[in-house]
Amino acid sequence: MKLAGKLIAALLVALALGVGSAWWIVDGGLGRIGFGGAAQNGAWHTNLAIGSPAADPYIRAAVARQGLLALSKSETIYFTAFTDDSGAALKTNCAYVVSGGKLPTRWWSITAYGADHYLIPNKADKYSAAMNTVTWTNERFLFTVGPGEEAESAKGDFVPTGYEGGDGASFSLTLRLYNPGPEVAAAPQDLTLPTVTKERCR
Repeated sequence: MKLAGKLIAALLVALALGVGSAWWIVDGGLGRIGFGGAAQNGAWHTNLAIGSPAADPYIRAAVARQGLLALSKSETIYFTAFTDDSGAALKTNCAYVVSGGKLPTRWWSITAYGADHYLIPNKADKYSAAMNTVTWTNERFLFTVGPGEEAESAKGDFVPTGYEGGDGASFSLTLRLYNPGPEVAAAPQDLTLPTVTKERCR
């Protein structure tokens, strides 16, 4: 009986570890999956296997979990930031300036998502900034992501992460490069991507 009990306990521990680790990988964000195709560039993470036949079961599960309509890397390459450039987690009660220059792609957008991987509800019904909505100065752009009350003092365009100061929940930013140049897939870690700088928190 003691041996049977130990075997059952060992099986339960193995099952918990297996299911838990698989969920952690799948729910942790597509760019953070440490399997083939993953790359990091500053705060941004990507996985070039997204939307391709080379995607392993973990990547496919993460795409399904996050509701992403994943296109192949020749059509779109996705980068996700869960932190600012200092490595601190993005929080909805903080304001961040996203700044950069021309990107090697036909068109791009940056969208804010809540911890549940859905768009963050806000009174302005605004969820992203794009190549044609940001203000460009000397071939560079910047916009602010943060609580809606920050809109009046924001630098450049503004993407709200909720109102009434935000609730301090984690969120992420997804950068989509549509019809990217060949250098994006060749060396995503070497691109000059937008910076994500924390300005202030409430």
